[in-house]
Amino acid sequence: MSTLEQKRRSFLMALGGLGLIQLFRRKSSAQSQPMSRPGYILPAAGGEHLIHFRDHGDIFINVGSATGSDQLAFGTQQVTLGAGIPVHRHLQNDEAFYVLEGSGTVTLNDVPHTFEKGGTIFIPRNSWHSFENPAHELLLLWIATPAGLDGFFRETCTPPGTPPKQLTKDQIKAIALKHGTEFR
Repeated sequence: MSTLEQKRRSFLMALGGLGLIQLFRRKSSAQSQPMSRPGYILPAAGGEHLIHFRDHGDIFINVGSATGSDQLAFGTQQVTLGAGIPVHRHLQNDEAFYVLEGSGTVTLNDVPHTFEKGGTIFIPRNSWHSFENPAHELLLLWIATPAGLDGFFRETCTPPGTPPKQLTKDQIKAIALKHGTEFR
């Protein structure tokens, strides 16, 4: 099996694991109810496009609470060269990343781990984590279950061509807590 196939299989297994977690969490009564929201197909450049408030990187939200899924959110995030992602944790969300481009270090519960293109990162709820990318821009596929991270992005980031929101650190922290995310 090729290295690419091994990485692909690792990513798909992580994604499947997240799905199984949600399956076991659902109440039996919820499972018996019919699906009330339609599915959809997005083109290659589809999804809701936002510009990140901190590093001005591109964020695309492909699935989330605003588009029909309360249990899953996913999209991509560009983390510009050297910007990283500050230390935070998600109080209700498991999170997974597939590294589409770049490399760096993820610190998970105060333990640093290097990662590179093709790597998979799993972060259980309530785990403190951060990203550093001093040498490369990152492009990450992110998955959060249940949805919530998408709401944080919508409240803090702006569509392309729109002036950035003028939010203080305290306002960002308050919005984050509203969506189940806490910054150190």
